[in-house]
Amino acid sequence: MNRLRGTLPKVGIRPAIDGRLGGVRESLEGQTMAMAMRVAALITSELRHADGSLVECVIADSCIGGVAEAAVTAEKFEREGVGVSITVTPCWCYGSETIDMNPTLPKAIWGFNGTERPGAVYLAAALAGHNQKGLPAFSIYGHDVQDSTDTNIPADVKEKLLRFTKAGIAVATIRGKSYLSIGSVSMGIAGSIVDADFFQTYLGMRNEYVDMSEINRRVNENIFDKDEFIKAMTWTKVNCKEGSDQNAPSSQMNRARKDEIWEYVVKMTLIIRDLMIGNPKLAKMGFGEEALGHNAIVSGFQGQRQWTDHMPNGDFSEAILNSSFDWNGIRQAFLVATENDCLNGVAMLFGHLLSNTAQVFADVRTYWSPEAVKRVTEKTLKGIAAQGMIHLINSGSASLDGNGQMAIGDKPAMKPYWEISDQEVKKCLNTTTWYPASQEYFRGGGYSSNFLTRGGMPVTMSRINLVKGLGPVLQLAEGWTAEIPEDIHKLLDDRTDKTWPTTWFVPRINGAGSFKDVYSVMYNWGANHGAFSYGHIGADLLTLSSMLRIPVCMHNIEEKDVFRPSAWSAFGMDQEGSDYRACMTYGVLYK
Repeated sequence: MNRLRGTLPKVGIRPAIDGRLGGVRESLEGQTMAMAMRVAALITSELRHADGSLVECVIADSCIGGVAEAAVTAEKFEREGVGVSITVTPCWCYGSETIDMNPTLPKAIWGFNGTERPGAVYLAAALAGHNQKGLPAFSIYGHDVQDSTDTNIPADVKEKLLRFTKAGIAVATIRGKSYLSIGSVSMGIAGSIVDADFFQTYLGMRNEYVDMSEINRRVNENIFDKDEFIKAMTWTKVNCKEGSDQNAPSSQMNRARKDEIWEYVVKMTLIIRDLMIGNPKLAKMGFGEEALGHNAIVSGFQGQRQWTDHMPNGDFSEAILNSSFDWNGIRQAFLVATENDCLNGVAMLFGHLLSNTAQVFADVRTYWSPEAVKRVTEKTLKGIAAQGMIHLINSGSASLDGNGQMAIGDKPAMKPYWEISDQEVKKCLNTTTWYPASQEYFRGGGYSSNFLTRGGMPVTMSRINLVKGLGPVLQLAEGWTAEIPEDIHKLLDDRTDKTWPTTWFVPRINGAGSFKDVYSVMYNWGANHGAFSYGHIGADLLTLSSMLRIPVCMHNIEEKDVFRPSAWSAFGMDQEGSDYRACMTYGVLYK
């Protein structure tokens, strides 16, 4: 179910046609509308929103032969909640008279590659109109000529249609939602300096703010569902095993205090969720304002240090909310950035909407070269990690899905919640240990999750950074999780905080630039945090970022898989430089 205010965005399909009556238009009506229906069938059968709902399509009431029908279609799309626009045609149409003029809708045109009618000619003319008017659109054109009677959508066209739609739905889903900042800046981390202008003009989002004391107020005044709290505590005691206390004996809390903290962090989890999306049960308790929530599609919790020097940390709450399950069963993951790193939170949001899976937030902590591993462990790294690896580890919001205990076939995976089984949930919980928090970091106590991610998962790590004078930039690295011998892992892991979850990450390297080797990826990463998503979704991220006019400063995607608006090719022959110039020229999406 859609737990946020506002309807889920739909995909608008615009069948464009040669408007000349008297034999031309009439001969094309059936073929053109059939194209639109095939695209709608493809999208509805292949794509889902992150909440599991099928993506819906709205087809224009008639083919669009000119301005009047274009205007009627635009009105229908607005009324129906369309957030993405795809124009299809097998023939010539009147270019600038039939294009979609909505400045904020992501737009694509599929011009049929056939010789009977010049669909490609219309595609070129319409794209020229888009570019001249400053309304970038994506070009979709099949590699091979098809017969006019061919009703198949070629594989290369399918790929582009789905990539465009997936990214466009993400853009439309984000628009109008909120980022909820719980607290302020954590330990001087730049990513937790919430830049409202970035959220408003690039993403179309609101910014909402509450002080961390609001959590304490709701705990003290019992502003949470007490029945759900009892259910949650019962589930936590059964499923969340507590590890041995790694603190010095003189710093360890007694059993009674540890039990109190368990109750507190469970209440924190309920309260952070209620702050994000509201809870109608609170209204029945007399808390009508609190029941509404902040319509937050993503949030961040400052924690350190003003909170954690005195109160239990947010690690349990962040980890459970970011997972695809809790005491209420299997459900869509929430998105909560630790240390209120909103820029990493946005990366998590992008990854979640493109993959429909839970996300893992981590410090990009340490590059381990093969030589350093040999020196420390007297062992040699082999397999995928033979050229070195990056240690991803953070006490906070790593979803439990990230331990790789789910499977697709016989391979470790992270899955959309509607594909997860109860047995997989049990495996994720059974392989996670909750250690009493390190008193050096968290004087108020708490519980940090610990697990080791299984190797062999394809993942994409990404990050948004803000650069003065440039604005936001996206960086990403596709790669895999690595599995290393247990004795090597223990020696390396024990050198840092062994109560936190670990993922050994190996990016795909190509011998050039930021991906010359694994060290170069670590060296060129733009901040202390990164978020990774299951699957190689880098090409989808590139498409999404171009829609939002966010240039990509670092990626390892093959040139053939880069899909951006056609106007980008007019900004120079170097692919990445043209991305910067186009984004700068067009400016923010929400002016």
